[in-house]
Amino acid sequence: MTAGRLEVEVDDQARGDIRLSVSFVAEPGEVVGIMGPSGAGKSTLLGVIAGTVRLDSGRVVRDGRVLSSPGRLVPAAAREVVLLGQDARLFPHLSAAENIAFGPRARGVPRAKARSDAASWLERVGLAGLGDRRPGELSGGQQQRVALARALVTDPAVLLLDEPFTSLDPVTADDLRAVLRDQLAATGVTAVVVTHDALDAAVLADTLIVVEAGRVSQRGPTRDVLTTPATAFVARIAGLNRVEGVARSGAWERAGRRIVPADAEARALLTGAAGRPVWAVFRPSAAVIAAPEPGSAPADGWAARIVRHEATPSGVRLHTDEPPLFVDADLADAARFPVGTEVTVTLDEAGVRLTP
Repeated sequence: MTAGRLEVEVDDQARGDIRLSVSFVAEPGEVVGIMGPSGAGKSTLLGVIAGTVRLDSGRVVRDGRVLSSPGRLVPAAAREVVLLGQDARLFPHLSAAENIAFGPRARGVPRAKARSDAASWLERVGLAGLGDRRPGELSGGQQQRVALARALVTDPAVLLLDEPFTSLDPVTADDLRAVLRDQLAATGVTAVVVTHDALDAAVLADTLIVVEAGRVSQRGPTRDVLTTPATAFVARIAGLNRVEGVARSGAWERAGRRIVPADAEARALLTGAAGRPVWAVFRPSAAVIAAPEPGSAPADGWAARIVRHEATPSGVRLHTDEPPLFVDADLADAARFPVGTEVTVTLDEAGVRLTP
């Protein structure tokens, strides 16, 4: 089966305390990433596409065929849409190869062909020689590989992935992420990936859609969304600071701190946005926290206060209150700057991007 063109229009769908309104088009072979905070409506959106949630208003169309609309719901089994979630959900009494062959056999594929396809897919996902093992004899990562093979062996028009790596350790998740990326590219299947992890989106998705409180807050090419966050949530998942200031006299200003950009594009932005909010976006490494000089105000930085310590794989992230930002540091700095400490924050202007 060739990859499908997926059109999704969800209009004011009831979802607990929120109303979900999201629309997008995924072209054949495109991978669309969906991100958002917990409770934003991401799983409801996947349920609508998969056919497990009825639409209140809107429609889901694959290759011109209406799969869902008010009063119409094509059964999930007839959609040629496959959902892969956090739980591999393998049949415990079947071997890995039999789990993969189950879908083709259910569609009438001869036993020998189904077995051959299963063996081929086991090799493609790095499990050659393990086809006789049952799920209980496989690790969590191996089970997810089998689940991925089982999903793709049926040649679906659309593949839906709901946080497929959440229950895996970082090394296994990274390994499986690479397998999934390679197989999506090799099969050309249209895919929608719901994730909380910006790395999943960066590695897998061509387009990224961010849903907050049931509405799309940002969409575009994944790289553009993650490097130019439009909301505090997007900045946080991208690991970037996003500090609001105002454009004034050709400079960005906040609480006495001024940035005068060197490049013409940023100067034009500030000129056109005079008197209006402009955000300074920068990596944690572009900010430096230091102890204030006794009896003097910072000449080129902000006076701030440490409000939180956040552990990171390489050390600690120090959060300040005003301006609200974070700086990556080592563990010694956590001891040096306990919560409540007054500090000075300075910026490397070369690492700051200004966005409207």
